Amino acid sequence: MNIETLREYCISKGGVTEGFPFDDDTLAFKVGNKIFFLANLASARTFNVKCEPEKAIVLREEFNDIKPGFHMNKQHWNTVCYTGSLTDKMLFILIDHSYDLVYKSLSKNLLQLINNSKINN
Repeated sequence: MNIETLREYCISKGGVTEGFPFDDDTLAFKVGNKIFFLANLASARTFNVKCEPEKAIVLREEFNDIKPGFHMNKQHWNTVCYTGSLTDKMLFILIDHSYDLVYKSLSKNLLQLINNSKINN
């Protein structure tokens, strides 16, 4: 797995935008202007994703490469190392979960705009 594959996966989701809101090294993916994925391009192979708090605890206990979110709210964010111990499928599951959490938190008006843009694309 590499950052370009992760980028392509994130950007393929509905209503997603990408950018560098903090600095030239931190790539962020948003849905409805809310971040669901962050990766520092200058550092080790890690990324941050949102996670339901109870699920975050379970994942951290089960997988050594899933840690509390670095520089994030540790209750709601995980830092994931993608060095090969986690399967590609698991990485995509973690991204999906993060995207779904953020997507479900969006207002009805924003959801309608996103869904309309999916239809028009």
